[in-house]
Amino acid sequence: MEVDYENPWIFKGSPFLSEDINDLYGFVYRITNLQSGKQYIGRKYFWQLRKPRGKSRRVKSESDWKKYYGSSDELNEERRRIGNNTFFKREILSVHHTKGRVNFEETKQLFLHNVLSETLEDGTPAFYNSNILGRYYRKDYFDQ
Repeated sequence: MEVDYENPWIFKGSPFLSEDINDLYGFVYRITNLQSGKQYIGRKYFWQLRKPRGKSRRVKSESDWKKYYGSSDELNEERRRIGNNTFFKREILSVHHTKGRVNFEETKQLFLHNVLSETLEDGTPAFYNSNILGRYYRKDYFDQ
């Protein structure tokens, strides 16, 4: 099948498509700024539950995962400034069948990659991530 969205998520060397989701719940990803080398690690769910107006049941539908670039204000500001397609690489690190596994793997990857303390050659933070679990903060490692 052909890629139906811009700057596709790459998983194991190939673009990830809707038909690849099957019974998966979500994924852990890395976005890399190809100009600076700065990265962002996060998670995204493939599904959303919405309650249509006037209805009592929730309806499951595919989330906005194809357009998603993370919740980092700093990353999104750079995307607005330099553009999405040629300057940012989006890759799926792992896919999971349950919400719990997605959340656990994201937290594990954040610590394994030292996202709060790793630096680029110029001494600036290597990751856009500013905290882990809203409990551990980058500001504790960098003078700002």
